[in-house]
Amino acid sequence: MSENSNGIIQQSDGAEKETKRGIAVELYEWAQALVYSVVFVVVLFTFFVRIIGVDGTSMIPTLQHNDKIVVTNMFYEPSQGDIIVLRKESFLEEPIVKRVIATEGQTVDIDFISHNVYVDGIRLDEPYINAPTTREGDVSFPVTVPEGFVFVLGDNRNNSADSRISRLGMVDERYILGRVVFRVYPMNKIGKVE
Repeated sequence: MSENSNGIIQQSDGAEKETKRGIAVELYEWAQALVYSVVFVVVLFTFFVRIIGVDGTSMIPTLQHNDKIVVTNMFYEPSQGDIIVLRKESFLEEPIVKRVIATEGQTVDIDFISHNVYVDGIRLDEPYINAPTTREGDVSFPVTVPEGFVFVLGDNRNNSADSRISRLGMVDERYILGRVVFRVYPMNKIGKVE
């Protein structure tokens, strides 16, 4: 630094170059962090999680039409009670959301008089359903779930196309996009989905 004839202190060329170099290094580091962040988010949402919108009312009261949910398939093995997103294009081109009632080897029976669902002879406690199960499909009960498949129902039992209808039927596990883990919209309902 030097003082000119007016008494103003000026930076020398070397100090000015050093300041510019420091700004350039800082901008480079910020850009690098931004690129890494974008790559991380792209990889995360491509291979591990997805955000999907709920379309329809078959999962009321658990999920509402237009809810946005986070779905993951990372290390996922279907389990009874899981809420899943699946795509079976011969049934519907769009992904659908259902609850796993039974997995391979389990036997499902629905008593449409008492409105109870049984898996392996045990009545399910289903506090998540919208109303008692009264709607029948064209599938005869009891049914045993084949290897590599799951039996699914919607929580809004009387307004749900699910495994009671042969058009969807038992769902091949390869059609499962993942398990619903979190709701991100609407804002007042953000949280874990069960």
